[in-house]
Amino acid sequence: MKKFLKSLIIILAMTTGAIAGSDGENDLSKKKAGQIKDCFEPLNRATFALNQGLDKIIFKPVAKTYRILPSPIRVGTSNALDNLSSVVTIPNNLLQGEFKKAGINIGRFVLNTTFGVIGIFDVAEMIGFPEYEKEDYGQTLGSYGIGPGCYLVLPVIGPSTVRDTVGSLANLAGGDAWYNVTVANDTQHFSDFDYWGTRISTGIDFRAKNIESFENLEKNSMDFYASVRSLYLQDRQMKISNTKAIIETMDDSDWEEIETN
Repeated sequence: MKKFLKSLIIILAMTTGAIAGSDGENDLSKKKAGQIKDCFEPLNRATFALNQGLDKIIFKPVAKTYRILPSPIRVGTSNALDNLSSVVTIPNNLLQGEFKKAGINIGRFVLNTTFGVIGIFDVAEMIGFPEYEKEDYGQTLGSYGIGPGCYLVLPVIGPSTVRDTVGSLANLAGGDAWYNVTVANDTQHFSDFDYWGTRISTGIDFRAKNIESFENLEKNSMDFYASVRSLYLQDRQMKISNTKAIIETMDDSDWEEIETN
């Protein structure tokens, strides 16, 4: 795993350096989100338009249907998905040297998985554990000083950067324990469907929480693409710097529930 991360950092450094050139723009992890280049803007806008079309046809209707479910079911589903994401957060806590947070999140995961029935009930919060904060490999690379490179819009997945896209590949290279036991290895207890089902459910849960927020953002934006880009980049910058400040159109709840002005 360590060898993989070292190789990943070297590749990413070369990639961002090649994209940004020699003007120092590759050292963006400590700069303001607005300074991140949109090198592929025409392609990004085309992908954004594609995603918008898919959202109107598929994702938004599914999210609205999901919201018909009773609140306890939706809350329990969201809790279980958050609990499952701990298998990615905990390794990144350790990689970033946040050993106290890693210990807390291990405690949360054990309590919620057992007494909380696979995380449906957030028992850890009930007994006073700190609020859960997600971490990923893109954030870890950023904490190492790796700049984000250029802004990217990925099909279906949405906003990203070169760094975050490369960081997400760590999940497919052994960095996600849930991926390992469902897709990468034949454990006879889980299948590919279990992994991709949870990924899709996470997307639906996120979309359902933000139906009105995105509608308001789109209605009040002269350029919806630019507004989403700014929102995402500010959120990523906030996570990498581990700040709690509320920035412009969003609160500090991990891009989960967006507040619009």
